[in-house]
Amino acid sequence: MSMDDAVDKSPPGCHALMRVFYESFIGQRGLFMELYDVMRTTFAVREFTDAPLPDATLFKILENARFAPSGGNRQGWYVIIVRDRTTREALATLTVPAAKRYTAQQRAGESPWNSIDPTQVDEATIARTPAPARLTEPLLRAAVVLVVCVDLKVVAATDQYLERVGVISGASIYPFVWNILLAARHEGYGGTITTLTVAQEPKIQELLGLPSHLAVCAVMPLGKPVVQLTKLTRKAVPAFAIYERWSGPPLTTDK
Repeated sequence: MSMDDAVDKSPPGCHALMRVFYESFIGQRGLFMELYDVMRTTFAVREFTDAPLPDATLFKILENARFAPSGGNRQGWYVIIVRDRTTREALATLTVPAAKRYTAQQRAGESPWNSIDPTQVDEATIARTPAPARLTEPLLRAAVVLVVCVDLKVVAATDQYLERVGVISGASIYPFVWNILLAARHEGYGGTITTLTVAQEPKIQELLGLPSHLAVCAVMPLGKPVVQLTKLTRKAVPAFAIYERWSGPPLTTDK
């Protein structure tokens, strides 16, 4: 239920009091966003204004993001806050090799970097493919870059013996990463979860002085968006929610 609904459905004598509470403590209308609004309008921001993201606001974003769930509540995340231009340029440079491969595979009609279908794109083609600026420039233009890491000593990897790429450890870090974007959206900022740089993880660890048991999970540019999108395009629920088994019927509102 929205706050407006709560006000409307409160006893008549309480309307004014509820409205005063809403305006005074929750903020003037529009200042604070409702959860579903934030979820439906948090998009991948890659174009930023020159507006700064002050440390006080960044602290507030992380202060709220830290309540994300993690396995055993072990909270194995660490965030390296990068404002230094030279370090950001180094991160952008480290992004280039993976960005070139991503682009070459995309042009070939492949799903880039997937671990199931071997690429048909040869190394020579990858080498001569330019890395698009949109994959590197956000690290230079954003107000700040967050390098989010997770301590592999404290996260459970229950799929580590399966014959596929492990994904389970992500359950203990990516809710936190997403919370950062939700909190940034709430504060009028935005960013995106980039992972191309992580293909060069040993070099990132050297650049930032990270111990070897800290895995780099995301390199996140954050700042004030040039344009704030309010309508996103995503798959409809019946396209991905299925009853009982893979061959089951889709979830709809008909039942």
